Amino acid sequence: MGLRSALCVLLGAAAVWGAGATCGYQSCPKTKPDMLNVHLVPHTHDDVGWLKTVDQYFFGVRNDIQHAGVQYILDSVIPQLLADPGKRFIYVEVAFFARWWGLQAEDVRQAVRQLVAEGRLEFVNGGWCMNDEAAAHYSAVIDQMSLGLRFLQETFGECGRPRVAWHIDPFGHSREQASLFAQMGYDGFFVGRIDYQDKAQREALREMEQVWRASGSLAPPAADLFTGVLPNGYNPPMSLCWDQICSDNPIVDDDSDENNVESLVSYFLGTAAAQAKHYRTNHIVMTMGSDFQYENALLWYKNLDKLIKHVNAKQLNGSRVHLLYSTPSCYLWELNKANLSWSMKYDDFFPYADGPHQFWTGYFTSRPALKRYERLSNNFLQVCNQLEVLAGLQANMGPYGNGNSSVLRMCQAMGVAQHHDAVSGTAKQHVTNDYAKQLSAGWDACQIVVSNALASITGSKENFIYCTYLNISVCLLTEAAETFLVIVYNPLARPVDWNVRLPVNGSRYSVVDPSGQAVLNEVIPVSSFTQAVRRDRGHAANELVFRASAPPLGFRTYSAARLPGRKPTQARELKWLRSRPGTERLSWVIENEHLRVRFDPSTGLLKMIENLDKNISLPVSQNFFWYNASIGNQENSQASGAYIFRPNASEPFRVGQRAQLYHVKNQVVQEIYQNFSAWCSQVVRLYAGEPYVELEWTVGPIPIQDGLGKEVMSRFETNLQTGGLFYTDSNGREILERRRDYRATWNLSQTEPVAGNYYPVNSRIYLKDRKVQLTVLTDRSQGGSSIFDGSLEIMVHRRLLHDDARGVGEPLLEPGDDHHGLVVRGRHLILLDTVESSADRHRLRAQQEFMAPQVVLAPGGGPPYQPGQDNLKEYSALTRALPSNIHLLTLAQWEPDSVLFRLEHQFERGESANGSMPITLNLLDLFSSFTIISLEERTLAANQKWEDMRRLVWQSAEGAAKPRPRPTPLDPTQITLKPMEIRTFLAHIQYHTRRGRRKD
Repeated sequence: MGLRSALCVLLGAAAVWGAGATCGYQSCPKTKPDMLNVHLVPHTHDDVGWLKTVDQYFFGVRNDIQHAGVQYILDSVIPQLLADPGKRFIYVEVAFFARWWGLQAEDVRQAVRQLVAEGRLEFVNGGWCMNDEAAAHYSAVIDQMSLGLRFLQETFGECGRPRVAWHIDPFGHSREQASLFAQMGYDGFFVGRIDYQDKAQREALREMEQVWRASGSLAPPAADLFTGVLPNGYNPPMSLCWDQICSDNPIVDDDSDENNVESLVSYFLGTAAAQAKHYRTNHIVMTMGSDFQYENALLWYKNLDKLIKHVNAKQLNGSRVHLLYSTPSCYLWELNKANLSWSMKYDDFFPYADGPHQFWTGYFTSRPALKRYERLSNNFLQVCNQLEVLAGLQANMGPYGNGNSSVLRMCQAMGVAQHHDAVSGTAKQHVTNDYAKQLSAGWDACQIVVSNALASITGSKENFIYCTYLNISVCLLTEAAETFLVIVYNPLARPVDWNVRLPVNGSRYSVVDPSGQAVLNEVIPVSSFTQAVRRDRGHAANELVFRASAPPLGFRTYSAARLPGRKPTQARELKWLRSRPGTERLSWVIENEHLRVRFDPSTGLLKMIENLDKNISLPVSQNFFWYNASIGNQENSQASGAYIFRPNASEPFRVGQRAQLYHVKNQVVQEIYQNFSAWCSQVVRLYAGEPYVELEWTVGPIPIQDGLGKEVMSRFETNLQTGGLFYTDSNGREILERRRDYRATWNLSQTEPVAGNYYPVNSRIYLKDRKVQLTVLTDRSQGGSSIFDGSLEIMVHRRLLHDDARGVGEPLLEPGDDHHGLVVRGRHLILLDTVESSADRHRLRAQQEFMAPQVVLAPGGGPPYQPGQDNLKEYSALTRALPSNIHLLTLAQWEPDSVLFRLEHQFERGESANGSMPITLNLLDLFSSFTIISLEERTLAANQKWEDMRRLVWQSAEGAAKPRPRPTPLDPTQITLKPMEIRTFLAHIQYHTRRGRRKD
């Protein structure tokens, strides 16, 4: 019977069953207080891309790769729920559900609304996807969760709001993720994968469930989240899988020789008793489902009905076990009612291992090009969101668009990219290509919005150009044009300086700012490194380099023009030297106002960094190494792969024993070019006025002709006495202390001294002693560690020849553009400072790198946007800059007359003498483009009013839980942010008019 046919039969009866029903905890089934209640949770885990693309999974295409069709799962489950009011089901991935919902007729939609209203179809987690927790930045996590939760809120109202976070498949769990979930209003969090040693310890101590204090800065219980570890990952108990892809025997309760009721019931009771020993209440949960299951939901439900019937029948003979259809929230509700005092967790769940030599730390770096593209895409999405708000209706109705909002395309692509097999780098190659394709389509859509917005605000219909290959010196406009405009848009709410590098073919240029003042600039040759990477994609001989500045949440337009004649080399102070025997006497030093960097001329390696402001000198050696990827050995067959990092030995190989050097010096930038091998090079760079050292590395194609997979890392060695400690960020926010060969939760038996000490580095990693701190900022998520005292290493690229047997079924062997292997280029920024002042620098610099200015180019000379409109060359959407410790995290259109914005305090409690102070803001006169008419505070994901949030209260070992403070009346002129606090607002606005621009 088809879905719509079934509805004709079942809707009438379902209407009677649903009379007076309600969702939420009130809809939970009754349990028996004097028995062991086994909560059976029918569910499906639907990866938003992995072995197949998102579309292939949804429609059921390419079943030769994996049998999976999400549309059929929902088609099959709904009639089963309608037929029996006792049945329940949970669904997670809104990217798939929204797609299915859009294809349904209204009668089907009404039936589903009814099921949701009765609490029998329950959404858990509710993000666009189930995001990765190691490689995802907190900004992108918030956005993808908000996207999914908004769909549920608008489609199903309050009954569509999930109460439970559900991360059953991500490969390790971050503290920041738990903090975000708590701030979004979730009552609990269930996870599936934790380290095998951790799990064994928890089972022995009956600490499979506890309260996670996920922030050291937010006052409890703001970031406290009850967290439970599921017993079987997310699979059913062994021998109890009844999906069409399973081979377990069904329950046969007929008068037949195949009758197996007694044996299965006995087995189940034993399984339930064994599981109950590891948990503290008379309630346990069993996940009855797995990957892409329930395409034929009848198979599952028919057998579950029989299991419930025959197990519960044993109660007449004295059994104390009670089975029921349930959901994660109903199970959580029973745990809360138990009123127990739970233990506390303060650290995170990284790294994750499922065996002695199986550390899932390789995916912290896997597919580095996709990781960078995702990071850049998030940056552009924020720019796109902001300009859509600042330009109003014109952003979608201007000369480059057709009146339809284009931002949603990028929002959805970014939402998909956060999936735990997307940004993690653990999908098949063709799926990874599809993720990139979706992001590219999002860029195309957002470029329309940005062009419309800039035309409206600047007053000029320019031919806006987006040169997306500037990192390899490719831009057709600047290479060919005699004159062009450079628009530098700053998405931060404070003014920034940014060093612009553009490929050109002239040798002299003038650069003029909006006031007509000449801007110091230099022209330097395109390096041989870059020429090799770009091949025939561009033909610029030089790069134009100048330092631009941009106002807060605004832009500044610079005019560039090629000048005739050749500028004498000596006047440019440009020197090219080669390190070779006999040149040791040369002084290989670059320096600016803040830093001096020394090199060893005999090896070509970095030797010393000096902070001239603080009078600090630190010997620092940096080089590239590679670990020989294991293919398995006599001790264990585990190989390195997309997920797992397992070097064949603890000692890595040097990429090159020494580096050949080239030297460039001028008034804008000083550079040392290091060539380590045919496939590894680096530029060490100091820009004038900047307090950091930039290392631009280029790695690949990694050679594999020797039959060895290679895991390449950049290692820094210092004389800092670090005592086994180093520090990494958690999803770009709070900092966690790491200790080599140590876990806070259990006594670690370390079996992999390198891989077992790797942690995710989303934005920064650092070392310090009592006085000095060395920080490395990354431009994408990577794996990092300190394998011995005074050292830091960051894995930048991996190329492997074997699969690690975790399901992806192919080695991490990225082909690159020419199918000879992937070449990756990236940047590390090095900060050397005192411990006391380091936080101010690395916090703000990391945020500026993440929210980098967007450079938009134009040939100039475009017609006015409207007759008589001035050509605006400088603009800020703020009446004043925000304090440096306050970040405008989100500014996005909500409805035509309302916007969503988030403000966050960027510092942790006690981290900085000045930065960690609370800040109070007046929001009413903050924006120059519009006036806030009314303001409403929302929870972090914006799907609930702040004042309506009522989270479950949990008792912990630290004493009685503190109730959430009662919200005070919102005063837009007195908005206070405390350390690490994010506040989310929905504002109804009225746009201002500008001369020559009509009111939107």
